[in-house]
Amino acid sequence: MLERIVFLLMDKTGFIIENFGVSRRAAELVAAAEESVRDRFAEFERVAEINQLKVMKAFSDNKVSERHFMPTTGYGYDDDGRDTLDRVYAQVFGAEDALVRHNWVNGSHTLATMLYGVLRPGDTLLAVTGKPYDTLEEVIGIAGTPGNGSLADLGVRYREVPLTASGEVDTEAVRAALSEEKIKAAFIQRSKGYGDRPTYSAEEIGSIVSFIKSVSPDTICMVDNCYGEFADEKEPTCFGADLAAGSLIKNPGGGIAPAGGYIAGRHDLVELCACRLTCVGIGRECGATMGFNRYAYQGLFMAPHIVMQALKSAALCSAVFTMLGYETDPKPDGERHDIIQSVKFGGEESMIAFIQGIQKGAPVDSFVTPEPWDMPGYRDRVIMAAGAFIQGSSIELSADAPVREPFIAYMQGGLTYESAKLGIIAAADNVLKLNEAGK
Repeated sequence: MLERIVFLLMDKTGFIIENFGVSRRAAELVAAAEESVRDRFAEFERVAEINQLKVMKAFSDNKVSERHFMPTTGYGYDDDGRDTLDRVYAQVFGAEDALVRHNWVNGSHTLATMLYGVLRPGDTLLAVTGKPYDTLEEVIGIAGTPGNGSLADLGVRYREVPLTASGEVDTEAVRAALSEEKIKAAFIQRSKGYGDRPTYSAEEIGSIVSFIKSVSPDTICMVDNCYGEFADEKEPTCFGADLAAGSLIKNPGGGIAPAGGYIAGRHDLVELCACRLTCVGIGRECGATMGFNRYAYQGLFMAPHIVMQALKSAALCSAVFTMLGYETDPKPDGERHDIIQSVKFGGEESMIAFIQGIQKGAPVDSFVTPEPWDMPGYRDRVIMAAGAFIQGSSIELSADAPVREPFIAYMQGGLTYESAKLGIIAAADNVLKLNEAGK
């Protein structure tokens, strides 16, 4: 028996087939795909090292020590760990200031705080990258029940510029919108969300910001930075964005932060956001951390490396499903500016089979079979593979999709490349078996 275990451990493919019930065809397909993208891994490693050094410099410059991990309770006055964490984030993001708190329940909540913090009755918000992510529709007031406290209820007007057919910002339409009326804030979404368009690099966002400022210098440029942190060498705030926000259970939390979010950017705007998170007159001065700080610091320290693992996993997924004949974005050799990998299946059954396969590669709840359901905040039923140590953590291996045409699945995360690869093998096996059954 011992000899058999040793043999299987030496034979990776055999061990996977023997212990995880996948076909040899799927295991060998993934092995071949892995070889085809291995050269891309060097670029991910290079970017990760730059970002790791940047984080290390911020820790050193701000003299992070064990005392910064001490919990506070009640009002949380003079929580030096909390205040130092803000400064560390500001330095890493090349921003004047930052606000990092466990109070935010997810990325949508953090983004909503940014919007409510900056916008006032009579202001106009312009979305320059098309319709924002689904969960912001009710925040803005383009969906949901009137009277629920949306921006529209408070008298904030909303305009939207669709992207071009190639997925680029329509600069002439943006110019026209900026010229027709005073636009208080422009909203830029970095990742594709549930769309079918490119993800923008931090530098490309900087170009969008520069264009907006050339037409309307006073317009505040706000970025939904979710899924993009540490995928590039710099963040959008390094290229002129006034504010950027994201979730700590995505990239910057490194799979360790158990909750929270961040907003980074101009000092005066960050202060407005702090007053929205707590209340006017209190702002950032209160807020007990209750032991959260160590997780936030350690997660940020781990984030560049963990994002690299997720980028490798995404490239592998793209290569596998490209070989199977599906349309993927980015392509296996394409540039990557966030951790999301989309696969266009064109049919509901194959998309669901893919997501159920990803679930099999999760360390938590691998035995669970995801099914579509009416998830709060979404217009369509959503199916989600999310077997994570931290519930809903997108930096851990996950995959999700709205059940609507053209049936695109979105995979992201992977705390370790090796575990994510297992999920990709199981997903490929599910799809292969479904296709064979269809024949």
